[in-house]
Amino acid sequence: MRYILCIDQGTTSTKAFLLDEDGNLSNGTHVPFKQYYPQPGWVSHDAEEIYLSVLKAISMLLMEHPEAKGNIACMGITNQRETTVAFSLTGKPLDKAIVWQCRRTSDICRRPEIREQSRRITEITGLKIDPYFSATKMRWLIENNRDLKERCEAGEVLLSTIDGFLVYRLTGGKSYASDYSNCSRTMLFDIAKKEYDKVFLDLFGIPEKALAKPLESCADYGKIDLNEFTLKDSGFTDEEIEVLMSINGVKITGVLGDQPAALLGQNAINKGDSKTTYGTGSFTLMNLGTEPVFSKNGLLTSCAWSVNGVTSYALEGSIFQAGSVISWLKDELCFISTPSDCDPICNSIEDAGGVYLVPAFTGLGAPYWKPDARGILTGLTRGTGRAQIVRAGVESIAYQVTELVNLMTDDTGIKAGQMKVDGGVCASTFLMQLQSDLLGVTVTRALSDEMTAMGVGLCAGISAGIFDSVDQTSQFYKAGASYSPKMSAYEVSEKMEGYRSAVRATLLSGND
Repeated sequence: MRYILCIDQGTTSTKAFLLDEDGNLSNGTHVPFKQYYPQPGWVSHDAEEIYLSVLKAISMLLMEHPEAKGNIACMGITNQRETTVAFSLTGKPLDKAIVWQCRRTSDICRRPEIREQSRRITEITGLKIDPYFSATKMRWLIENNRDLKERCEAGEVLLSTIDGFLVYRLTGGKSYASDYSNCSRTMLFDIAKKEYDKVFLDLFGIPEKALAKPLESCADYGKIDLNEFTLKDSGFTDEEIEVLMSINGVKITGVLGDQPAALLGQNAINKGDSKTTYGTGSFTLMNLGTEPVFSKNGLLTSCAWSVNGVTSYALEGSIFQAGSVISWLKDELCFISTPSDCDPICNSIEDAGGVYLVPAFTGLGAPYWKPDARGILTGLTRGTGRAQIVRAGVESIAYQVTELVNLMTDDTGIKAGQMKVDGGVCASTFLMQLQSDLLGVTVTRALSDEMTAMGVGLCAGISAGIFDSVDQTSQFYKAGASYSPKMSAYEVSEKMEGYRSAVRATLLSGND
């Protein structure tokens, strides 16, 4: 049996899995890493910690599955997309990575010369001007690190999303590449031509030689080349080093950003197919086929995957706060002890009593793109208590997704017959039923929530010749629970209007 080593490098942890040639995904190993919040609205990662978490996850996985040692056919990497790191040719990061959630570059987004290019940015990159994307993060790193621009221009420093950084480190610096799905989240990439746009490189002052080479998702990203002595210096045990050295020479044959990877893993491979991943944030993607559609409603268009010269595109709505709302209820408000407390609390009352939460903890994403907006809780009365606020928090996730899906239908004229879902937050049956009710379609949860890993494994397997085509991978999708709508259209309309009123209060509050 041949195995595909699948790395899912996420926002709060790194996971590693094995996908076999029959399409079976193993249980994964999970390595969390530290989140840094140096100032309000700022979020950072230590990219060195991320790299070491990847190696740790691999070593744990291969020690748990000795049958795979020597039988790894290829590797796939899926990653948090817009997070940006500057690193030297030795591979060492020069500053903390700026995370996709970080709002520190809001002022850069307001600069007149950048605002003047807003229409062209959307037409070329499919994106909106927002701190979310990598270009302003790269600009911030250049402006806040001495001599960084000169060193980038001299070819001594590289600027990359996490996929390019991991490819560089895992190949011992012999390969430096990023796939189209990640490149198209930089705000520097022409998604039609599949190349960096010279005007935007000049606009943000980014030397092209500092950027990773754009490649198709299914491509040869180089061979793994780990150094035994470096691993020892990094604190790995002899046993861990032995299993890590066993993957030297394995080719990285697939790279995908996490959300398009989940789209592929969910078998959403035909035009109009949709999925929502409920993680730290929530991301709804619709497969657009091979022709991009540019939204008139504030949604984003990106490359999904590229195979054998054919690129598929996706329309996307990005919500910054989903699972993080549950974390807020637990960690800051102390209203729940574990996420599983939400369902019994939500079901203990008939409704939220008119209470709505707009969780703009780090600004509002699609379709508003208000980086400085702040969260708001409306409809409070003397009778409002813990249960109403918990329920309003959980409901806020479904309201945000519903708003995005309705806008996708308006942009494309396509109403999906079902919504495929994955992610840890899907464990809430209350949320999934509400989501089905609000959308008016069946919501189907994948049997496994690890669709990002599944998707990049399939991608790597296609490139390595283990799977014949994207179409062939459809046989590996396994559905889990499904939810059918029960709510009346009137009740749906009433609830959505209540949420939209709360959003208007947020936008009018003077915090945007």
